[in-house]
Amino acid sequence: MKRQYQPVIGLEVHAELETASKMFCGCAVVDSTMAEPNRHVCPVCLGMPGMLPTINAKAIEYGTRVALALNCEVQPFNVFARKNYFYPDLPKGYQISQYEYPLALHGWLDVETSAGTQRIRIRRVHLEEDTGKLTHVDGGYAGGYAGENASLVDLNRAGVPLLEIVSEPDIHSVEVLKAFAEQLHAILRYLKVNSGDMEKGVIRFESNVSVRPIGSDVLNPRTEIKNLNSFRALTRGTEYEIARQSAIYDQAGTVRQQTMGWNEMRQQTFAQRSKENAHDYRYFPEPDLPPVQIDPAWVTEIRAQLPELPAVKQDRYQQLGLSAYDAGVLVAEPETAHYFDQALSALASTRVSAKSVANWLTGQVFALLNASGQNLANLKVTPAQLVELIGLVEGGTININSGRDVLKKMFETGESAQAIVARDGLAQVSDSSLIARTIDQLIADNPNELQNYLAGKESLAQWFFGQVMKQLKGQANPQVIKAELTAALELRKKHAQDS
Repeated sequence: MKRQYQPVIGLEVHAELETASKMFCGCAVVDSTMAEPNRHVCPVCLGMPGMLPTINAKAIEYGTRVALALNCEVQPFNVFARKNYFYPDLPKGYQISQYEYPLALHGWLDVETSAGTQRIRIRRVHLEEDTGKLTHVDGGYAGGYAGENASLVDLNRAGVPLLEIVSEPDIHSVEVLKAFAEQLHAILRYLKVNSGDMEKGVIRFESNVSVRPIGSDVLNPRTEIKNLNSFRALTRGTEYEIARQSAIYDQAGTVRQQTMGWNEMRQQTFAQRSKENAHDYRYFPEPDLPPVQIDPAWVTEIRAQLPELPAVKQDRYQQLGLSAYDAGVLVAEPETAHYFDQALSALASTRVSAKSVANWLTGQVFALLNASGQNLANLKVTPAQLVELIGLVEGGTININSGRDVLKKMFETGESAQAIVARDGLAQVSDSSLIARTIDQLIADNPNELQNYLAGKESLAQWFFGQVMKQLKGQANPQVIKAELTAALELRKKHAQDS
């Protein structure tokens, strides 16, 4: 019988900071997937002998912003250190990072799961520089060199400010891991310090995984899965490693502490090297950089400027009557939440509800955006215009079908709903006497359908409804049609029974 195991997971997040220049020099931070390789470099980020780095104050500000959002204690005394290791994309042979005296310690983040709220502790948040980017080419012709294998290095990314967030091993399921990673990803985007574009490698996850028998409090040897750049890779890689380690223990084997890679094609982890410990890197203070003293008053100022974060925003939306799911959809993208907040500001002089706005935004507006390939940033329909349209529908000026047609025209032209309704004569017909006369004429013109209805085929009521709507060019009030049609058909049914 197989034993039951509990995963013990810690997460490391490496996020590039969107500053204008690199961490220790004046080179521009550029999109490393688009820029011409090795053009945004200088003697400092190339690791030339004798070059002196300088500290990017904006990177420290951005890192402090993240640390405060994660409820960390920002440390007043910071020291940069040399982390010594060799790799082809690290020209200096060491990485400037923080070790003994990091930017922030002892934070936490609450995440919502199917089992309720769970608090994940944050061990540390520290700053460092990113490495260059290696591209491995198998066979063919690469960079002017023909051969079976080649490795190309692009140092545009070398020296870009990198923020590392390290959690405690408080995560015991892949569900919680994914929720935690998604919330961290959202926070970085809301703080406008990172684009969140994982396909471009600007945020990368590393999952530290071990397993133990359920009920045990032992921390067994762990493996670290490096450079996972999607939520899918994070969850599948971690699931695979949990299963792999569990199988080893079932066979009375030993799990080696090592660094793993994730093969997306094969959907499995593979060993890269033995897992290093801190002493392997021979950390020592960076002699070319002074310690950083962070003024508590400056930290207080940064805290006051923090935006409303996703979890707080979601709670506020739920208090407005939205479901947890709807609120989650709205806060998932900062642009969507911003649009929705602007729409809420336009509700004051209307009877339109927050729920109605959410429904139209995530339904009709999203459908138009998806079909056109556009996004909210270039949407021609302003939040106030959307609220105006919803007000016309809910106030009975136009019906829901006309409302959808009007929205399409607004989407294409940017015109207001009022202008389109007036120009195209789309105002809803709610005149009950006109609708009643139309129904009477329609019934008189379709005696066979009436007889079939009276004979028990009551689904024909919907056919009559559609014909009335068609004759009135789709502009009739559906509630009035339904009421008048029901009355007219019931009257004829009564006459048939009496005769």
